[in-house]
Amino acid sequence: MTINYLAARASFRWHVPERFNIAVAACDRWAAGISRPALIFEDEAGNERRFDFAALRAASSRLAHVYARLGLRRGDRVAVLLAQSPETGIAHLAAYRSGAIAVPLFALFGPDALQYRLADSGTRILVTDTAGYAKVAPFIDTLPELAAVLVRAPDPATVAMTGPVVVADLAQAMAAEADRHDAVDTAADEPALIIYTSGTTGKPKGV
Repeated sequence: MTINYLAARASFRWHVPERFNIAVAACDRWAAGISRPALIFEDEAGNERRFDFAALRAASSRLAHVYARLGLRRGDRVAVLLAQSPETGIAHLAAYRSGAIAVPLFALFGPDALQYRLADSGTRILVTDTAGYAKVAPFIDTLPELAAVLVRAPDPATVAMTGPVVVADLAQAMAAEADRHDAVDTAADEPALIIYTSGTTGKPKGV
């Protein structure tokens, strides 16, 4: 079949729906019916975890309920300071289904880079692990808009409770919540993600 490029270009239109939620588009709509593989994760020790879309929907729903219990509102910022892992994706999906704005943070950022981005974005909830929490703990009291920190910790007893509300056992907090959460009916042009520039020519800028 021959396609005329100029004609195709001239007739092309983006079909943007009026209402759109990333969690629904990326997860929920694939979670009904048959089990569809969504994620395979292998850690450095070779241990493998597999998730289908239904499992991701359930986990992100539980976390969205945790966010709500901690006072998260539509339009609030949720920063995610985690290495690549299933929990990283789940934290993002939970933010999107809550109508919040996700702020991904590079796990190798130092304290200064983290402090600037957390303060500039007005982060309300931070999701991190013990390594990330160790970086932010020294300046956590300088972030007046930060209301809660959720920590994925192998041993919650090792997490020192300083600053705002600290939930050291993220898995336990999620397990106590319902596994279904109706995604917020967001508009297609509603803010959902803040990504910061590198800051090579000045302060990093949220995009």
